[in-house]
Amino acid sequence: MKMKTPKTIPFFLPILPVSLLCACIGSATDSGMPGDGATMTASDGGSDAAAVDPFAEVDRIAKANAPAVGAFGLAIYGSDDRLLFQKMYGDFAPDRRVAVASSSKWISGLILFRLVTDGKLSLDSTTGTVLGWSGPNAAITLRQLLSFTSGLPPDNTCTLNTAIKLADCVAQIEKLTLTAAPGARFDYGSTHLAVAGRMAEVVTGKAWNDIFAEQLRTPLGLSSAVTYYTLPNQQNGTQNPLVAGGLVINMNEYAPLLGLIFRRGMLGGQRLIRDDLFIEQARTPYPSAVIGESPMQNAGYPFLYGLTAWLECSTPATGCAVISSPGAYGFTPWVDRNAGYYAIIGTLNTTSSGKVVKASIDAAQALKPAIVAALGK
Repeated sequence: MKMKTPKTIPFFLPILPVSLLCACIGSATDSGMPGDGATMTASDGGSDAAAVDPFAEVDRIAKANAPAVGAFGLAIYGSDDRLLFQKMYGDFAPDRRVAVASSSKWISGLILFRLVTDGKLSLDSTTGTVLGWSGPNAAITLRQLLSFTSGLPPDNTCTLNTAIKLADCVAQIEKLTLTAAPGARFDYGSTHLAVAGRMAEVVTGKAWNDIFAEQLRTPLGLSSAVTYYTLPNQQNGTQNPLVAGGLVINMNEYAPLLGLIFRRGMLGGQRLIRDDLFIEQARTPYPSAVIGESPMQNAGYPFLYGLTAWLECSTPATGCAVISSPGAYGFTPWVDRNAGYYAIIGTLNTTSSGKVVKASIDAAQALKPAIVAALGK
């Protein structure tokens, strides 16, 4: 499960054994490549405006990246949650459920944020207090688990074991020797969120998938098929869910979750999650931490990490407007609060490699300035 150097598998998940918010303003079609779906673009309804597609450059860049990314979809939502652009490149569909690998981390962070909002946990809750751990490992905080600075070795094979429960896996992780003092080293991997997920189970008395259903899936009206698995490509194992990478979901279903992140916890007129938690999420809590395993830096980008999200700016200690959570199979969601939109690259890949995740990250980076231009920002 560990994100290795580019010669192995970045962005979580080793090779495993094997419509909401859809209001749009106008539409056009494109037959540029087999399997292309509809392109949705903003228009004021006038004939002159309809002839000009502000997302034409976005479409061109997406097409240019399709050979490297593989079959994928791109969806862009405005600050009012309207679907401004959606197109499929190759044999893919926005309602096709896929394993999203490390894009699960962002959603797991939301679940834990809801529990913090409800007072069941705090970012300063420790493994000693909640889980009864002792010794140096007992000082690890939820903040450190969510920022992957717990000091725990980042991966353990128990996270892929369908025969045990999450509690059993975390009992194994408890015995691991720290590689650094909590808060001193960043290492991307699965153990941190496994422990955080178990803390959630202990304070609620419920299993992780039941917590997910109660805290997010039901309030957002998502299908019960949206679930965390131990082995998500096989949709196998739910008693030891891979909290850091086991979610199976489609683009349409991920969108309202991403919108909740974009709106910093607001759903309609109701606040589901405290606003200050999203301020915390968008900045790195330990700017001086040594960088150990970092798949983003392995891919050639200098971005640091906040709370379950990558920080795409040069001021991570004070906060970033653009944050993201790419996964090993190329699924790549991000928000840009300055430009006022959020977007998803959804992919069909079922095996991970350095090329797959880098292709999607590169595509997202190429698309971002074109999207900002299309929005007139």
